[in-house]
Amino acid sequence: DITISIPKGKITMLIGANGCGKSTLLHGMSRLLKPISGEVSLNGVSVHKHKPKEFAKKLAILAQGPIAPEGITVRELCYFGRNPYKTIFGSRTVEDDDMVDWAIEATGMKEFEGRMLDSLSGGQRQRLVLARALLKDSPIYIVDEATSNIDVESENKIMEVLYELSKEKLVLCISHRLANLINADQIYCLKDGNIVESGTHEELIQQDGVYCDLFNAQKELERYGV
Repeated sequence: DITISIPKGKITMLIGANGCGKSTLLHGMSRLLKPISGEVSLNGVSVHKHKPKEFAKKLAILAQGPIAPEGITVRELCYFGRNPYKTIFGSRTVEDDDMVDWAIEATGMKEFEGRMLDSLSGGQRQRLVLARALLKDSPIYIVDEATSNIDVESENKIMEVLYELSKEKLVLCISHRLANLINADQIYCLKDGNIVESGTHEELIQQDGVYCDLFNAQKELERYGV
C-alpha cells in the first residue's frame, strides 16, 4: 500500500525509524527484490522489464562502508571508475583527465588525490565514493545513509554536491540526519511499512506528526551532545 513518485530535477528524501521499511523499499527500486504485488516502474516501465546491464548503467548507489583496496591512490581509483579498460591498459584521454579533475574538485578531494586509499578517513572515503558515482554519470542516484558516521565537513560537502546533482538527475536519499532534509524538495516519512506523511520540511513540521517528533527529538539529542 505504498505509492510514491520520485521525479527527475528534485531531491527526494526517505526517512523513518529503524525497521520501518526504508531499505526494503530501496531494494525494490534497485531490482534486488521483486514485489509480490504492485510494481516499481521507471518512466512507466517495470524495472524488471529493463535489461539488467542497461538498468545497471542507469543507477548509481551510494552506501556506507566504501571498499578501499590497498596500493592505489585516490586519483587512480577515480580513473578506474571512469573506464576500467582504459585504466588497466593506460590509454587515458584528455577527456578522462578533465572528468576526474572535475569529480575530485567537486567532492573536495583535491588535496587528497595522491594519497593511498588505506590512509583516508571515513569521511574522505565517503567523498571518494561520491566522486566515483559522479564519474559514472548515471541518470538515477540512490543514496543510502552515505553521510552516517562521518565528520561534519564531509557531510556538508556531500549534501552540497547531491543538491546540485538533483537539478539534473533523479536523486533519492535515505538519511537519519534530519538536518540534511531541511531543503529537500519532497520528504516521505515511513512508519511500520507505510507512508504516513509527505511534503517539504516546513509542511511536515506544521503537521506536528511523526516527522516533527523525529526532528525535534534529534535536535534535542544534538543540543546536549549525546
